[in-house]
Amino acid sequence: MRNKHYLVAGGLGFLGAAVCSTLRKGGAAVTVVDRAMAGEIGTVDVGGVDLSNMEEAQRAIEAAAERFGGLDGVVNLVGAFRWETIQDGSPSTWDALFSVNVKTALCTSKAALPFLLESGGAIVNVGAGAAAKAVTGMGAYAAAKSGVARLTEALAEELKATRVRVNAVCPSIIDTPQNRKDMPAEDFSKWVSPDALADVIAFLLSDGARAITGALVPVSGRV
Repeated sequence: MRNKHYLVAGGLGFLGAAVCSTLRKGGAAVTVVDRAMAGEIGTVDVGGVDLSNMEEAQRAIEAAAERFGGLDGVVNLVGAFRWETIQDGSPSTWDALFSVNVKTALCTSKAALPFLLESGGAIVNVGAGAAAKAVTGMGAYAAAKSGVARLTEALAEELKATRVRVNAVCPSIIDTPQNRKDMPAEDFSKWVSPDALADVIAFLLSDGARAITGALVPVSGRV
């Protein structure tokens, strides 16, 4: 990964921090793009960006690519979860989760394509194992993450004649403080650590995964 430049979209959370650390340890330059303002969290390189807006995504990615003279890969980490039944919930939840989980990945990937086509780079999206089957309260989330999977497959097929690869990781429960707070009775040792998931993401970005595209990689820990 030395002399590579990767952009991590939505890189301020626990998984984002792990991904950025892993990539930097591998010798890569990393740009973080996040909606949070740079004045609030100093690690943001391009802050205040709504990546579900095509124009904002394009400006941010062009600025990042110009800063490092190109772009070798994108990690789409922007996402949100909301537990809500269909009977008691609102259709607006479905719109919101689609926008945050799917549209951000769509706009970021589309904006990055001119640079990735030049470098022969890679895109890694973060889906979810939960997309395979919706359960009570997770309809909107499962639908949104299923959208991430279909986006991954469609773009990978579209780019098969190029050197650009598009894959997704589909984790089970990620071991974060918020998840521990929400599910205190669970066995945290079975969950996927951010560092372990970051290693899989880094591999999919690397030349070692040059023969892999269109894959939805399950990262389930021991769940």
